[in-house]
Amino acid sequence: MAINGVTISSPTFNYPVSPAASKPKPRKAIHCAAVDLGATSGRVIVGTWSGGALKLTEVHRFPNAFQSLGRHDYWNLPGLWAEAQAGLRKAAASFPRIASVGVDTWGVDHVLVDDIGRLVFPAHAYRDARTQAGLQRLANTRAALERIYAATGIPNVFYNSSLQLAEAVASCPAVTDLASRCLLLPDYFNFLLSGRMENELTIASTTQLLDVHSTDWSRATLDYFHLPPRWFSTPVFPGRKLGRVTGIPELKDAEVIVVPGHDTAAAYDAMPAEPGGADLFVSCGTWSLVGFESDRPVLGPDALAARVANERTAGGGYRPLTNVIGFWLLEGVLKAFPNRPRSEQDRNRLTAAAAALPAPRQLLDTTDPAFVNPPSMRAAIDAQLKAAGARPPRDLPGYVRLICASLGRGQADAKIRFEQMTGRRFARILVVGGGSRNPLLCQATADAAGIPVVSYSLEGTAVGNLARQLIALGAVKDLATFRACLARQLKGTVHSPRGT
Repeated sequence: MAINGVTISSPTFNYPVSPAASKPKPRKAIHCAAVDLGATSGRVIVGTWSGGALKLTEVHRFPNAFQSLGRHDYWNLPGLWAEAQAGLRKAAASFPRIASVGVDTWGVDHVLVDDIGRLVFPAHAYRDARTQAGLQRLANTRAALERIYAATGIPNVFYNSSLQLAEAVASCPAVTDLASRCLLLPDYFNFLLSGRMENELTIASTTQLLDVHSTDWSRATLDYFHLPPRWFSTPVFPGRKLGRVTGIPELKDAEVIVVPGHDTAAAYDAMPAEPGGADLFVSCGTWSLVGFESDRPVLGPDALAARVANERTAGGGYRPLTNVIGFWLLEGVLKAFPNRPRSEQDRNRLTAAAAALPAPRQLLDTTDPAFVNPPSMRAAIDAQLKAAGARPPRDLPGYVRLICASLGRGQADAKIRFEQMTGRRFARILVVGGGSRNPLLCQATADAAGIPVVSYSLEGTAVGNLARQLIALGAVKDLATFRACLARQLKGTVHSPRGT
């Protein structure tokens, strides 16, 4: 498959047949298509399950970015849908019998549609500044802030769907009459594929509107943000079958299956975690999401101060996590350098050059809101360093060294806060996503956290997406079986903390 323009062999993971299907009759290969849409790129990957093994084949990859119009930022949904369709048609051409399709995307962003699914309001990007007034209003109303966090387990962050929707209603009151439903982006693409409108649990949990103590919406929170409850249906769990694909004749026999709609929840499903809960998870891409799985939420004043988000697992449990800014810093800085890397080999050489440099004396405060969506990321970084009395890097390797060290420290700080709040002691950190292929970041995290980091170079989100499809189709018994098999077959790279 092609990663960043470079063709590499597709990873193959071997899983034994589930215990419930001992001595199974020979079965034909099962092909499932994962539509995995990220904020900076999208891909369609086919997972082939045959003989107890899963083989990944990337059939389509494409860039994604929001576009600015006037003072606001928007997603090109027709373009995304066209790319998803193109990828699915490529999948059907290469694998004539696609059994199912599942879609995951980034969190919080959504559409407002009428009864027949027609858009009635533009799809804003989560980095749009329109939520700032509501963000500050809630931040300055302590009692309301605490009530909302106690009800939803989600902190007050500029990208929350709650703030976006509240702004839409305030700026365009007629939208409450025009819109019949609010669909998060994976819900919307499921609708385009199947014709059915359903809200999915994991993506619903990113909105700051879901009841943290149930799997339904918080009526008190909807009322606070002046949102019509009729916009939302009770969320369904991953594994729900929505019917056959419509509108793509090549896939007319394929089932549309609800998978973890939030890409981070899908990536968590692909984590080869050990039983016992001693693993801390990092899904590192544009954002670096640090958290763990729990049967109860992490709430209270300390959690609110640490901005812990109690998002949900595909099974209805909790994924307490915190958000470190991730490779958004690096993606922004690269724009300032004409000689930025164009291939995977270029990126590897750049990382090696950065690793040869001494550790920076001053790290970045990765929580600085100046990094959210600056006109120039390099200028924003330089300004923070100069304010601290430090000299900015002279070249691109210097910025890479600084960014990786700062992200490593940020991820380690998240580990420390979680241990303090929960009494847990994490024994290792599991990393998937783009960051797993960056040894400099993984080593920086291990050094700062003082525990081993195990990186897995796999398409974690796509694997989790495919896992839920295979479980729904009955090809794999359950997630525990999937993870146990993955842990035995997938080899990770261990980065031990230096000096121990």
